[in-house]
Amino acid sequence: MNVSVLAGMVSTILFATSYLPMLVKALRTKDLDSYSLGYLALSNVANAVDSVYVFSLPLGPIWLLHCFYVVASALLLIWFLRFRSGPTAARPAHGVHDPLSAP
Repeated sequence: MNVSVLAGMVSTILFATSYLPMLVKALRTKDLDSYSLGYLALSNVANAVDSVYVFSLPLGPIWLLHCFYVVASALLLIWFLRFRSGPTAARPAHGVHDPLSAP
């Protein structure tokens, strides 16, 4: 094993490990309000396009990292669409005063 493959393996593990807490928190709390649909949709499109390049490369750590990102981005998009709070949940009904809001 050469140094570049070892570096690829270590960085793949580090990147995936750094992403896991975000995924676990999103699944546990079902709170994805800090994400935008545009960001999540664009990330999934970018991963699909990048797949053409990545899968043309020889099998290696980049395949694992890319597959992880594809799955993670898809999960975030699915969870966002499934768990998002609608526009009516974000603000009180018309004519109802929210005591926590500014006058």
